[in-house]
Amino acid sequence: MIDSSAIWIKNPLSIAADDASGGIVVREGRIIDLIESGKTPSAEAEVFDASEHVVLPGLINAHHHFYQTLTRSSDHGLNKGLFDWLKSLYPIWAQLEPEMLSLASKLAVAELLLSGCTLSSDHHYLFPSGMEEAIGIQVAAGEELGIRLMITRGSMSLGSEEGGLPPQSVVQSEEAILLDSEQAINRFHQAGKGSMCQVALAPCSPFSVSRDLMRSTAELARRHDVRLHTHLAETKDETYFCLDRFGLRPLDYLESCDWIGDDVWLAHGIDFNADEIIRLGQYGISICHCPTSNMMLGSGFCPVSELEEAGVAVGLGVDGSASNDCSNLAQEMRQAWLLGRLHSGPDSMTHSDAIRLATEGSAACLGRKELGKIEVGARADLSLYRLDELRFSGAENPLAAIVQSGVSRADRVMIEGEWRVSSGEIIGIDLEQLRHQHDRAAKKLMSKYYLS
Repeated sequence: MIDSSAIWIKNPLSIAADDASGGIVVREGRIIDLIESGKTPSAEAEVFDASEHVVLPGLINAHHHFYQTLTRSSDHGLNKGLFDWLKSLYPIWAQLEPEMLSLASKLAVAELLLSGCTLSSDHHYLFPSGMEEAIGIQVAAGEELGIRLMITRGSMSLGSEEGGLPPQSVVQSEEAILLDSEQAINRFHQAGKGSMCQVALAPCSPFSVSRDLMRSTAELARRHDVRLHTHLAETKDETYFCLDRFGLRPLDYLESCDWIGDDVWLAHGIDFNADEIIRLGQYGISICHCPTSNMMLGSGFCPVSELEEAGVAVGLGVDGSASNDCSNLAQEMRQAWLLGRLHSGPDSMTHSDAIRLATEGSAACLGRKELGKIEVGARADLSLYRLDELRFSGAENPLAAIVQSGVSRADRVMIEGEWRVSSGEIIGIDLEQLRHQHDRAAKKLMSKYYLS
C-alpha cells in the first residue's frame, strides 16, 4: 500500500548528497531515507519524478532587510559608500508605514522562495512613529507565504545628536527597545528543531547604538536563550568610528560588550586582521558573507577562506535590496563563488563550497543545524532546479552548472515536507497583484519623503 504521507523524490538528475542518486524519501517534515542508485524505498510512497531536477538542500539567507525592497535603485543612494548611502536613505526610510512594510516583506519573501530559499533571516531595525508592530507584520508575511523565518528585532538608539549616524526620527529610547525586544521573543519565538519562526536580538551597528544597549541586549538574549546579530567590520569607516569613539577596533569593542560566543553571528566581516580572524574562530562567532552588497557599496572583501581555515562558520546573505537590488539567494551563490576565486585564487572556492555557504554555513549562523543538508533525520527543506535554459545547454556537471552558469529560479521548493513552489510559481500567491501593490507602496514612500 502506498503511504500517502510519504514522498519519494525519485532519480534526480543530480543531488547534493552522497549515496542518494536514487532520490530521497520525505515524511512528516523529515527526510527518512536516502535511496542508492537502482534501489527502491523499503515502503511504497507517492512518487515525484525528479529526473530533470537538480536537488539541493533548501537555501538559507542569513542576512536581509526586507523593507529595503521599497527603495531599490534609488537616485539618492547611487554611487555612494556605506555611510553616505545610509545618510541619504535614512530620511526616506523614516516615512515607512505598516502596509508598506507588509508588502515589502511579502515581496522579499516571494523573491527568496522563487530562488530556492527556505529559511530567511531579516534584520529589522527601523521603528519610526507608527511602526511599533513591525515585527508582527513581518511574521505574518512569512506565515502567509510559508517560509521559515529568523526575525531579528533590531535597534537604533544613537542618533546624530549623540554622535551616531541615524537621524533622530528613526531612533528609539533604550527602555523602549529592550521592552519591545522581550515582547517580541515572548510573542513570536518558537524554540526547538523544525520551528517555523524564531527571534534574535540585533542592535544595528556600533555607529547606531550605545555600549550600554549592546550589553543589555546581550544579557536579555541570553536570559531567553535566543541568538545575537549585528553588522560588524563592514567598512574601514566603521573601524575608524570605533577607534575614535571607543578607542577600540570593532571586534575588541564587541568583546567589551560581552558579545563573545557561539550564539553570535555577524553580517559582512570585511575589515578583520589576521589576529582577529583567529580570535573569531576561538570565540565560535559566525559570519554572514554578503558579496553583492559589499561589491555594490565598494566595501571590500570578506576573507571567506581565511575565516573558514580559522574554524569560523561562514554563511551567505543577500543583504537589503537597496544595496543588492534583488533578493535572489541562488544568484548570490555565484557571486560568492566568483568573488572568492578573485580574492583567494581559483582553488579557494569551488561550486560545492558556494552551495555549502548558502546551506550548511547559513544554518550554522542561525543556529539551525537540523537544516541545510540532505541526510536522514534532517528537516525536509529542499530546492529543485531544472536546467532547461540556454545557459545550461552542454553542461556536463549539473551541480557545477547551478553555480557556474548561474541558476536564478527554482522549479520546486519544499519546506517542512510541503511544496511551497510548484512549476516555478508560489502556491496560492498572485505575484502580479503583489508586484503592483508593492510598486505603488514604493511610489507612496517616495512621495511622502518629498513632501516631508
